[in-house]
Amino acid sequence: MNKFKKVLIANRGEIAIRILRSCKELGIETVCVYSTADEDSLHVKLADESVCIGPAKSTLSYLNMHAVLSAARITGADAIHPGYGFLSENYEFSEMCEQCGITFIGPNISCLKSMGDKIESKKIAKDADVPTLEPIYVNDLDDNDVTAAVKKMGLPVLIKASAGGGGRGMKKIEEVNDLLSSIELLKQESQNAFGDDTLFIEKYVSNPRHIEIQILADKHGNIRHLGERDCTIQRRFQKVLEESPSPVIDDKTRDEMCQASIRLSEKVKYDSAGTVEFLYDLDEKKFYFMEMNTRIQVEHPVTEQRCGIDLIAEQIKVAMNHKLQIEQKDIVFKGHVIEVRINAEDPVTSRPSPGLITHYHRPGGMGVRVDDFIYTGYGIPPFYDSMISKIIISAKNREECITRALRALDETVVGGIKTNIELHKQILSHESFGKNSYNTNFLAEKC
Repeated sequence: MNKFKKVLIANRGEIAIRILRSCKELGIETVCVYSTADEDSLHVKLADESVCIGPAKSTLSYLNMHAVLSAARITGADAIHPGYGFLSENYEFSEMCEQCGITFIGPNISCLKSMGDKIESKKIAKDADVPTLEPIYVNDLDDNDVTAAVKKMGLPVLIKASAGGGGRGMKKIEEVNDLLSSIELLKQESQNAFGDDTLFIEKYVSNPRHIEIQILADKHGNIRHLGERDCTIQRRFQKVLEESPSPVIDDKTRDEMCQASIRLSEKVKYDSAGTVEFLYDLDEKKFYFMEMNTRIQVEHPVTEQRCGIDLIAEQIKVAMNHKLQIEQKDIVFKGHVIEVRINAEDPVTSRPSPGLITHYHRPGGMGVRVDDFIYTGYGIPPFYDSMISKIIISAKNREECITRALRALDETVVGGIKTNIELHKQILSHESFGKNSYNTNFLAEKC
């Protein structure tokens, strides 16, 4: 049976440690890469080998494809796990890995290309009989035609960058007078951020929940779903808290979403861990395809805790060409799970708050898992995402899960920097959250 000897982890922070742990349990040696700013990071200390690949700026280190591949070659790594973010959905990097005889732990290049393009992915979803919101393709029309099409669709609308992601490359339009100037600005931003100024417009769903389906597929045509995660609590289109099961959909809708996700995965011959994201319209009780994330998600531990399956390990085994040993009927979902993302940020302005951690105490006890990379005396660098920890809480039901989450947050101490711990307490204690009466505007309107 095929087995990797050594995996290079092309990432940092908690996800690098998460991947490292699964590799060790599979008997695979690990190589971690790091920037000069991450020399003291925990993943560097825990890996079997570590290689500095450049200065702090991510474009010169974690996004430097040649540097990452050079590190893989000099250490003899036969596979690279990209984690999430950075190079995880970059098909050019996947192609370079293939050319170097190194396995990219992720979906095939065709999937990365087609699902990485939001316009192309919507067309494929429609062909797979997956419900979608009808888009307006901005780059194919002149200003007058775009304006006319938006008026016909009806405001508000959402302008999206085809190559965008992670909450970036989106703008809500409520007045038609703001349309053309916003398109021009977003084109410039998208070109600078993603190297692609292709935009599309779709109807803005004013009362939505954000629900995603976890998919796991191998290279032999076997595809499984591992249920849903509700990611509705967001700030500026970026997720803050996730939970499973979604308290807003019934079993029939859940099954329809899961089957739609499998149809899409079959259509593109998907062969790794991935996530299909949907908007669920609370008013119409309908769901619409948004995008497919062709990588492991930040919130993957929510699914792992509910069904007891190591998604990273399965992803690695699939990349080694192993067949899935999990049958759909054997996947059992237990209890309720909530994940809170702990960020080093100012609770008032939400701006990053890097600095030296003078004291750190992680929570524990029944049903509490912590994925982190920080420790007392660690200096959080100012160059990367502000997330420093994820606390994943499991319980028999949602009410008990919320109570346990609040207890875990009370135990969490991060000294020396500012964090969003109090924000999570506000969310979990809020009447609307407890009663499940909220949508994606929750933070903007309630906290």
